[in-house]
Amino acid sequence: MLSELYIRNFAIIDELRIQFKDGLNVLTGETGAGKSIILDAMTLVLGGRADITMVRAGNQEAYVEATFRLESSMKEDLTPILEAEGLEADDAEILMLARELRTSGRNICRINGRAVNLTLLREMGERLVDIHGQGEHLSLLKPRSHLPLLDAYAGLEQQRESLRSTIRELKGVQREQKTLRRDERQLAQRADLLKFQIDEIDSAQLKLGEEEELRADRKRAANLEQIQNLCRNALNILVGQDDETRSVQDMLGEGERSLSHLVQLDDSLAPLLERFQGVSYQFTDLAAEIMDYQSGLDFNGDHLDWLEERIELINQLKRKYGADVEAVLAWREQAEKELQGITHSKERLAELADTEDRLLHRAGTQAGRLSLRRLTEADRLSQAVEKELTDLSMKQAQFRVYIRQHDDEAGIYVDGKRLAFDETGIDRAEFLVSANIGEETRPLAKVASGGETSRLMLALKTVLARVDETPTLIFDEIDQGIGGRVGDVVGRKLWALTTPAGHQVIVVTHLPQLAGYADGHFHVSKQLLDGRMKTRVTLLDGDGRVEELAAMLGTEGEHATGGAQSILTLSASVKSGS
Repeated sequence: MLSELYIRNFAIIDELRIQFKDGLNVLTGETGAGKSIILDAMTLVLGGRADITMVRAGNQEAYVEATFRLESSMKEDLTPILEAEGLEADDAEILMLARELRTSGRNICRINGRAVNLTLLREMGERLVDIHGQGEHLSLLKPRSHLPLLDAYAGLEQQRESLRSTIRELKGVQREQKTLRRDERQLAQRADLLKFQIDEIDSAQLKLGEEEELRADRKRAANLEQIQNLCRNALNILVGQDDETRSVQDMLGEGERSLSHLVQLDDSLAPLLERFQGVSYQFTDLAAEIMDYQSGLDFNGDHLDWLEERIELINQLKRKYGADVEAVLAWREQAEKELQGITHSKERLAELADTEDRLLHRAGTQAGRLSLRRLTEADRLSQAVEKELTDLSMKQAQFRVYIRQHDDEAGIYVDGKRLAFDETGIDRAEFLVSANIGEETRPLAKVASGGETSRLMLALKTVLARVDETPTLIFDEIDQGIGGRVGDVVGRKLWALTTPAGHQVIVVTHLPQLAGYADGHFHVSKQLLDGRMKTRVTLLDGDGRVEELAAMLGTEGEHATGGAQSILTLSASVKSGS
């Protein structure tokens, strides 16, 4: 929902801040007061066309900022986009769009305070707001949105998802076929390369963990003389390997003999003797292990050369195929799979052809059934929209859903024909409208502008309210060419869009009967201050609303006041359901 719109130095607006309500918001005021300028500013911040003539005279830049409060469904829709672009806000329920327009021609777009390109700003704006009457941000004018809306209206999402799953499987099969059907020479060259690479890895007879062992062996071999000297020195200290050194073993033997005599004199010292003997055994074992280690140091120059060559071979393979031995072996397994695929490509192509044919027929059956349902539901949608148009004083208007298909030699099989398709099926849908008798139905984007278009959009929005997820709807000039009685109907329908569908609606109107249904009534006026015209917006209270509606009725005195109160009483009764 649009919670706040801030405008600075835009046209005749010097500075303006509007805090919109949930539900139906109405802007009223004299012609030229600035109501349409407010909507122009809204169009700008949603990514619309920038015109430097809209910068207020005497200023270098205009600035518009729109703050939205995101409901749970819209937050789920937009959050992945914001996270991907690094545009998350501290408060995940708030989204701010801003645009600065400078007289130099430069304009800056921002989302949550961070600069973005115009395309991303427009994408966000289109998801949040539909502006009816100007068309630039109206999603219903874009044919690509028509088929999803028809499917949602008809409750065909499950059938559509089932078809999408089949089409994705089909596309995967076709991608694999395309890969296998590459030039045979390229495949042969690729197979030769894979064989060479696999043989190169196999000949190395790599083992997991081998590289660490080799590096440790190389370190020992390179330092063999020093290691031998250290071993001899340690053994000389422990067991004495020359006549000049008194060893630890000799000293421990003397200590053990002394303790043995002590035990003979005092047997309470027997535990001490046992502990001492245990220590002596440990030193003996330690010396034995060092001797074993020393005896295994039989490296020679040839072995060191072999270690260097082996390590260099592994490094060469790592440079070609992976960061470590495990990655090299993994690459080899993947290469083996690819080679098998090339070797058995003919058999695989035959399998894929059978699978493709089966999926082309299955998708055709699903798409054909979906298309029949769409044709039926399109008639139901047309009747519902025409009923709404009748209520809106457009009895002669016609609404049609035009559904077409195209032949395609590579398409899916539907009733003996091959038709073009995508994940949505075989249909292309477009909403067509004729506003008057004798006129051909035409695409929505080409119908008359102004109030007629707005009423067409209102009829569509009323019918599609349940499935249209755009949270904020803005209607401009919707009351052109209609009187007070129809104005009351339009007001009811606009308010009905806010509940239970949950849309926020903003409308510019001159009809008091429509304005009476407002949940937030804003009066737009302009004043001459400091020699310049400035736009002001005031949120009206109860008395203020009566006064404004009376002025809109064009009468004066108690009769005007009574008429205004009557409008408010009627709208309140409708809104309360009484």
